Amino acid sequence: MLPDTLKNYLASHIARDLDAAMQCYAADAEVTDDGKTYYGPDEIRSWLSSATSEYSYTAELIATRQLDPQTYVASHHLEGNFPGGSADLDFTFTLKNNLITRLVIT
Repeated sequence: MLPDTLKNYLASHIARDLDAAMQCYAADAEVTDDGKTYYGPDEIRSWLSSATSEYSYTAELIATRQLDPQTYVASHHLEGNFPGGSADLDFTFTLKNNLITRLVIT
């Protein structure tokens, strides 16, 4: 089971609610997606904004697991108008004080 912070983040991300999603991140958080790393609130907000507006897609949470006390993986199946049309992605989150400090999407 995912912690509430991650449930809230994923729901906000899918709903494209940037303000709510950003409340889940620590001030010094970083996100790595597609080989690029984004640092801090400004870069993460910009990444979230472009990630949610570039393509239309649906995301289905297909599995979750906890790797250690701070690290969780949420696996998603995406379908949409991006290259390839579908993808299975792992969102690996690291939490500290109930905030996301790191997200790696693979």
